[in-house]
Amino acid sequence: MKKTKIGPMFGLMIGLITLMTSPAFARSITFKGHGTVPWIFIIIGTFIFFLQLVPAVIVFFSVIGTITAIAFKKESKVEEQVVLLDTRSVEVRKQGNIMRREILR
Repeated sequence: MKKTKIGPMFGLMIGLITLMTSPAFARSITFKGHGTVPWIFIIIGTFIFFLQLVPAVIVFFSVIGTITAIAFKKESKVEEQVVLLDTRSVEVRKQGNIMRREILR
């Protein structure tokens, strides 16, 4: 592929963007004579857009809450203590193989 210079391509891009945004090419959108279909499309589109914002807001505040909890976490030096309520010795007997006893009978 042929190498092109970035300067002329960048200038062409800026020039075309400026031309597209100039008042000569800017026209307002009119819905005159189109009926109710565009309005229904716009209303449903905005409803879907705002529905997508609900989980985005939940995730955003979850991340902010997690980051602030980690940033401002105070480390407490509490030692865990194990409390044994009933300490008595228990006899442990060795059990034989249960499956083998049933086969031998």
